[in-house]
Amino acid sequence: MVGPVVNAAAIVVCALAGRFLIWGVPTRFEEIIKKAIGLSIVYVGIKGAMDNQRVLLLIMSMVAGAVIGECINIDGLMNRFGDWVERKLNMSGGTFSKGFVSASILFCTGSMAIVGSMQSGLQGNHEILFAKSILDGAISLVFGASLGIGVAFSAIPVFVYQAGIVLVSMAVKDLLNPGIIREMSAVGNLLVAAIGFNFLGVKEIRVANLIPAIFIPWAYLALETMVKSL
Repeated sequence: MVGPVVNAAAIVVCALAGRFLIWGVPTRFEEIIKKAIGLSIVYVGIKGAMDNQRVLLLIMSMVAGAVIGECINIDGLMNRFGDWVERKLNMSGGTFSKGFVSASILFCTGSMAIVGSMQSGLQGNHEILFAKSILDGAISLVFGASLGIGVAFSAIPVFVYQAGIVLVSMAVKDLLNPGIIREMSAVGNLLVAAIGFNFLGVKEIRVANLIPAIFIPWAYLALETMVKSL
């Protein structure tokens, strides 16, 4: 669990530093920095998604994941949780939930979160998650300054998500192969690109409701492997 712990700690420390140490920055600088980060996120997401080798599976995963996510309404649950924490902490301003949800999705999705956690669980190698901690920390610093302390609380779902992948990876080693990891990462990176579009001010995408799509390739390819082995 070293990797997930370090990643969560980096988010908390940097988000709090951004919230309480970086102040007085003109709004125009915040806006252009957010746009720059948004463009960078779109690039990283699309570049990662291009590693996909089974386009139909990616499309099927996105559609099936969207249906599952909408039925569960993950986005609504996360926003309600953010609003509840905001009320408990007597905060106002309407940015807590936005910071919490946006940062949670951004830090949880993508190839580094999936592959890094799997590598930690399968090999005990935390190198990818350590690198991800540096990137997440830099983003948390900026987000913390503009979106507030809600960004720091995103460390909770990030830790739970990555720790869960570590534990599952250790439990189902025989069902994992490079093909499954590649397709899951491609879907995750497509969700990262969607987050980038949200930060650019494009029509809002409820990306949280697409999170189940990441796990569809795992189920599909694992089932396909089992059928072929019969």
